[in-house]
Amino acid sequence: MGTGQKRNKVLVPQAAQAMYDFKNEIASELGISQQIQGGYWGNISSRDCGAVGGNMVRKMISFAENQLQSNPQAITSQALIGNTNSNR
Repeated sequence: MGTGQKRNKVLVPQAAQAMYDFKNEIASELGISQQIQGGYWGNISSRDCGAVGGNMVRKMISFAENQLQSNPQAITSQALIGNTNSNR
């Protein structure tokens, strides 16, 4: 098991619980949720974890595209690149 740095942190801390719930929702849709015990994902295969992450990304991109379609003026360059300086 790797002991390196954990780099996958949520950029908006208030969204951490929503992302956790979203991950579990996708796992449930894929039929993986029965294997998750108390939030522990260590017994889930890399392939299944990748499927969960990939589906999360697909749904987030789809949501963003729908938002842009319905209101293209709402997007700004700052929203696209994020506030990268505040996290360093």
